[in-house]
Amino acid sequence: MTSSSVTFSTVIPANTRAFSRVDFTRRRVIPSTNGRRRISRASVMATTKNAMEYRKLGDSELNISEITMGTMTFGEQNTEKESHEILSYAFESGINCIDTAEAYPVPMKKETQGKTDLYISSWLKSQTRDKIVLATKVCGYSERSAYLRENAEVTRVDAANIKESVEKSLKRLGTDYIDLLQIHWPDRYVPLFGDNFFDPSKWRASVPFVEQLRAFQDLIDEGKVRYIGVSNETSYGVMEFVHTAKLEGLPKIVSIQNSYSLLARSRFEVDLVEVCHPKNCNVGLLAYSPLGGGTLSGKYLTSDLEATKKARLNLFPGFMERYRGSLAKEATIQYIEVGKKHGLSPVELALGFVRDRAFVTSTIIGATSVEQLKEDIDAFLMTERPFSPEVMADIEAVFRKYKDPSFF
Repeated sequence: MTSSSVTFSTVIPANTRAFSRVDFTRRRVIPSTNGRRRISRASVMATTKNAMEYRKLGDSELNISEITMGTMTFGEQNTEKESHEILSYAFESGINCIDTAEAYPVPMKKETQGKTDLYISSWLKSQTRDKIVLATKVCGYSERSAYLRENAEVTRVDAANIKESVEKSLKRLGTDYIDLLQIHWPDRYVPLFGDNFFDPSKWRASVPFVEQLRAFQDLIDEGKVRYIGVSNETSYGVMEFVHTAKLEGLPKIVSIQNSYSLLARSRFEVDLVEVCHPKNCNVGLLAYSPLGGGTLSGKYLTSDLEATKKARLNLFPGFMERYRGSLAKEATIQYIEVGKKHGLSPVELALGFVRDRAFVTSTIIGATSVEQLKEDIDAFLMTERPFSPEVMADIEAVFRKYKDPSFF
């Protein structure tokens, strides 16, 4: 793609210092015996540490960092203290956007639901609220998440559900407004979380787009929500939301939060890139799972299960199972070889690829330790920007062979 689909600026946050040309040690990530990402030394080379970039999200007034802090492990894999350490490091590094959801932490369960928000809330008490872009999500249709609502058998994206969700989120988060409220997944049937194709027999009546937007309009008018977005959405859904908003004079969605990585490209690249382009619907992409649930770090390639027993995909059998298929493993091995060829760690290659996509506004990264977060942030700021044509040619060669192994 030759033209950028986001407006961005390079900003050095007040709480970080500028970096000139400095020496740094390239980090190579390999599976370790203690289940963590080990850092081994490779060649030392001179480079410039880039400043964090900030971009307008769609046609909103939100100026967000190119990295968004994902929090879905808070309250399950991370304690409150660990969560605070991670959030503080992220903020000090220039990350100003935090993404949460009423469903978090994951895997979803009644016993832990809401802990993520509570941990964010206790951290926010020591921060300046208007320096943080706080994004959360209201659940879509679900017969298994009724515990989120009072006296409900199913969660929906209708006016009553949206209002209840927002009121509870505001209370847990300890704030009086949400910067970005997203629909976590659609009210209507769509293939989700590893389902490959739309099954016409599963079509069901859903809450009209206009009803959803009117509910969001009420919350915006009340000052409880600033902007709205969607997640796990399709081209049809984005177009209907944008068209309905234009026809009815209702709030327009400014963002879409979908999976995007070296292992999951086609669903967005085929037509959502066109739909979301600034000259069309101008909807900014918040890319989640840029490491394919950690798969692209290479940590699941080890045969020593004890070493990775606390890693997410082993800790929760069946969770993100789409990344455990043999083709995903084979593709990951090939991408790691590409990284080795060009002096890039697996994490640097995977995150740098997503970072450089013209249609990505911000990349959502999660971490269960400050060490892991530092590695991810450095992958953005310490590697060549953008990747050279030679690196991209080798990435495309692997993609042509494997396409999206986590979906197809």
